[in-house]
Amino acid sequence: MPSDTDQLTITHLATRVGVRPDTVRYYERIGLLPPAARTAGAHRRYDESVVDRMLFIKGVQRLGLPLTEIRELLAVRDTGKCTCAPAELLLRQHLTDLDDELRKLTRLRGELAGMLDGMTSTSCVDPEPGTWCPPTDTRKEASQMIDDCDCCTECGTCECC
Repeated sequence: MPSDTDQLTITHLATRVGVRPDTVRYYERIGLLPPAARTAGAHRRYDESVVDRMLFIKGVQRLGLPLTEIRELLAVRDTGKCTCAPAELLLRQHLTDLDDELRKLTRLRGELAGMLDGMTSTSCVDPEPGTWCPPTDTRKEASQMIDDCDCCTECGTCECC
């Protein structure tokens, strides 16, 4: 429990905010937390304001922001002025990044679903190494693929169609 002076040990702080003591030490080392007061025996002691700061860090991490951006938000927050403008810029950029990642994942999901659709126990053909066979119903005959592709007329194989 907190001491008479309302100071928290690292274990009490970590327990209150739901992290490990190593996380608290790391955040202090990289500057997300101010250096802790120390006892005569060099044990860390934290005041209640650090609980709020740790909860803020955890909340922003849930939004997916990296620690470097969290440090920027904390620097603005520490000024005591409104953090809306800097936070809005960071969050808008993060939202754009998430939208880009979602588009990539959606394309990847479509490719994987197409691969699965093309895999049946009766019509599965062993692919050439480094290639993938599209589903049977959309697959062109190999000779037609070669005829349709300028780069394949010399070698007789088609890896780009």
